[in-house]
Amino acid sequence: MAKKIRRTSVPAQAPGGPTGGGAKKQGAKRRGRVATQLVTDFTVQLATLSEAGIPVVKALSILEGQMRPGPFKFVLSDLVEDVSGGTPLSEAMAKHEKIFDELYTSMVRAGEAGGVLDTILNRLATFREKAAEFRATVKGAMIYPTVIFTVAIAVMSAVIVFVIPRFEEIFQSFSVDLPPVTQVLLDISSFAVNYWYLVFGLPGLLLMGHFVLMGRPGKYRYFMHKLGLKIPVMGAVVSNSLVAGFSRTFGTLIQAGVPHLDALEIVRDSTGNDVLREGIEHVRRTVREGEGLARPMGATGLFDDLVVNMVDVGEETGELDRMLVKVAEAYEKQVDRKVEALFKLLEPILLIVISAMVGFIVVALFMPLLGIMSELGNM
Repeated sequence: MAKKIRRTSVPAQAPGGPTGGGAKKQGAKRRGRVATQLVTDFTVQLATLSEAGIPVVKALSILEGQMRPGPFKFVLSDLVEDVSGGTPLSEAMAKHEKIFDELYTSMVRAGEAGGVLDTILNRLATFREKAAEFRATVKGAMIYPTVIFTVAIAVMSAVIVFVIPRFEEIFQSFSVDLPPVTQVLLDISSFAVNYWYLVFGLPGLLLMGHFVLMGRPGKYRYFMHKLGLKIPVMGAVVSNSLVAGFSRTFGTLIQAGVPHLDALEIVRDSTGNDVLREGIEHVRRTVREGEGLARPMGATGLFDDLVVNMVDVGEETGELDRMLVKVAEAYEKQVDRKVEALFKLLEPILLIVISAMVGFIVVALFMPLLGIMSELGNM
């Protein structure tokens, strides 16, 4: 006898996944932001496993297995799948350009071509760690002055909007003659209260406009980048940090065996400063015509004589990569010292400015109060 086959109803699946909600959640995890430090840690671990002689596919599988659930785990799963199917690691990484930038994939490609992937991954890991330390130093130095400035602005705004109007009511009730300094303070407070949307909204809109314009190439961004290099004291810090970043990136690419013109193009595209980008493009065009690096680098005005001479010596001796790394180390130390000195100078300046503002408010408010107390004492 033939057996009856029972039909079971299968719930309809939403397009793109098991369920609509699950698909959306999984898609959100895939599209999430991946921390820079996470990629750096992955690079260090992959380099260690490669040095131990573990094949790339096996190393990626190990790292994917120990990675916590999140966007980067999906990326590693894609890498395992692609590399297992015969795709070179550099090409698999290039599909995730927001995580593995052109600098990263170019170095991996050079390591694959030269059969020294483990060495290249070690250099790449060192490069990323140094760059992270450099950024952390600058950001760490900025935290204290930024917090002080923000708190001071918040307190002053609260005093002007909420406290000073109460004093104005007291002065009006006693009909006292106000000193000019007090009248100026009351006028400022009155304007801030009546036109709060301009006082607080306009700076916010200007700041938003600034960030929008800085996020896209154009004359405004180029002007601001150029202005940043000319600001006293701060300009030297910005200039030295750009030289350090260029030297370390370019030197690391040359160490990896990337041709000079390709390396210059990668550094040009990876820099966030339009003035430096323009300078690197000038150097690249000149080198493409058959000239060395030193003279066009000096012509840009972005690199001082020390850098130009070290690059010249590096080209002559065939140790350009080593010279560039030395330049990077020297300028990173300079930036560390200058940033520390700058913010040591900035802290007392901020305190003096805040003290002056507080002193102005105190004097402006207490001068009429002393007059009122004097009149009350004579009654």
